[in-house]
Amino acid sequence: MDRLDAMQLFVRVAELGSFAAVAQQMGVARSVVTRQIAGLEAHLGVKLMARSTRRLALTSAGSAYLEKCRVILNLVEAAEGDVAAERLTPRGQIRLSLPLSFGLKRLAPLLLEFSQRYPEVALDMDYSDRRVNLIEEGVDLSVRITRRLESGDVARRLGTSRLLVVAAPDYLARHGRPRHPGELAHHECLGYSQAGSTMPWQFIVDGQLETLHPRSRVAANNGEVLTDAAAQGLGITCQPDFIVEAALAAGRVEAILADYPVPELGIYAMLPGNRHVPQRVRVLMDFLAERLQ
Repeated sequence: MDRLDAMQLFVRVAELGSFAAVAQQMGVARSVVTRQIAGLEAHLGVKLMARSTRRLALTSAGSAYLEKCRVILNLVEAAEGDVAAERLTPRGQIRLSLPLSFGLKRLAPLLLEFSQRYPEVALDMDYSDRRVNLIEEGVDLSVRITRRLESGDVARRLGTSRLLVVAAPDYLARHGRPRHPGELAHHECLGYSQAGSTMPWQFIVDGQLETLHPRSRVAANNGEVLTDAAAQGLGITCQPDFIVEAALAAGRVEAILADYPVPELGIYAMLPGNRHVPQRVRVLMDFLAERLQ
């Protein structure tokens, strides 16, 4: 193993905090990874990691070495990438984590088009609304739809999605059409749930952001289910435009409360930390941003 390979292995072990996890990603025995790290420590003449049966922690020398390794590896990859980008077709594998509904409705056709255009790029697509740890799971790029990013997120905005409040004509005929967000307290609402809690609804009222917690007779972590429930007259739901557009076009639901806009959601490409972004991933992000604007 050459010096750069050893640095890359050390960084991967430090980020995952586990020899076994790295061995699993590489498809080798745990002893192979342990032996290579031990060889690197012997070469440097210092202990980089303190091992125990429960956890793996960096020593002070290991922490300092990790930061320098990251700088060096980023510089090497950036230098090679800049040169290669001028003469090479993008190639290699991209592991993608994609939201279920948006991924199937909007991203899948675009990704198949991308694959046709760049046949030397292999796409490994995982469709799920589960929030993944990009570093731990070896994901190169995740597309996430959210109102706000969290501290430490490394992301590029690809586009936006509008949220619409909809209900079936039959429900509105039976229960009346709410004219103000405050009236939702007297209606059956169908809420989006995450980790056992229902997400609040937000509206712009008189230029101010108002947050409501309407009761939810039916809750789910999938907008397709909630839109279908609304179309069957079970209540009112607030969903992204790409989920409700077909039901709106078919007249199964109607948009309501149009005078009180809901804050837009951002569509983001999430990256695994402040690493150099490979050319193939940059090309894919550019492609998606152009199509989704």
